[in-house]
Amino acid sequence: MEIQEVALPGVFRIRPDRLSDERGCFYEGFRADLLAESTGAEFRVAQINYSVSKRNTLRGLHGVLIPPGQAKYVTCARGVLQDVVVDLRVDSPTFGQHVSTILDATEGTAIHVPEGFGHGFLALRDDSCICYVLSSAHVPGTQFEVDPLDPELALPWELSGPPLMSAKDAAAPTLLAARAAGILPRWADEHTDPQAETTPAR
Repeated sequence: MEIQEVALPGVFRIRPDRLSDERGCFYEGFRADLLAESTGAEFRVAQINYSVSKRNTLRGLHGVLIPPGQAKYVTCARGVLQDVVVDLRVDSPTFGQHVSTILDATEGTAIHVPEGFGHGFLALRDDSCICYVLSSAHVPGTQFEVDPLDPELALPWELSGPPLMSAKDAAAPTLLAARAAGILPRWADEHTDPQAETTPAR
């Protein structure tokens, strides 16, 4: 299993080692120990969701407030999806930046989405099924949305026409409007050394 951090900090792309023979193939879709080694944090599985979509269905961008926070381990169980992750943490050095990945069920690639990031996907084939492994259970009222078609974000969706969207996603605020409304999580500088701030220079 190859686990690599991509352009956004804390976002990892996981490519399984596939063992194939005349019967088909086998691969490990999730390894908590290897993921923890790469991310530096244990991924506790609290809930698993599936979503099935028609071609050109666009879902997202969705995030969860902190607290409770929610990390996601996303795979394509059937069909092909374009998966997009956006840093929605206010004051983050990569705020508003994104990573796009094609997830094909025949390949088994997965994406680790950390807390504070927005996630969305576009179904590139009919009957495409996405699987979300979640680090926390659903808590009503803690989810927030950002417009996936926000021109400011300019996400490279591979649309084949006007997308199919829920009324809630279609009415979601832009990134700047969501920031102004105070509904986005904030970035905490995990690399700040409190001792360095209190120790006088020599």
